[in-house]
Amino acid sequence: MTVPSPCRNICTLDRTARICTACGRTLEEIGRWGSMSDAERQAVLDRLAARG
Repeated sequence: MTVPSPCRNICTLDRTARICTACGRTLEEIGRWGSMSDAERQAVLDRLAARG
């Protein structure tokens, strides 16, 4: 199973926090998403849920 990207295609970066305000991922998470395993992607989604 492939873990779907949380990207909403409306990227808006908070340069101070270094996150996308649309999907909540950090710039590092966005940059690495394509090379992450499904387990790593799921961990990102779990962190997004915890970030609220």
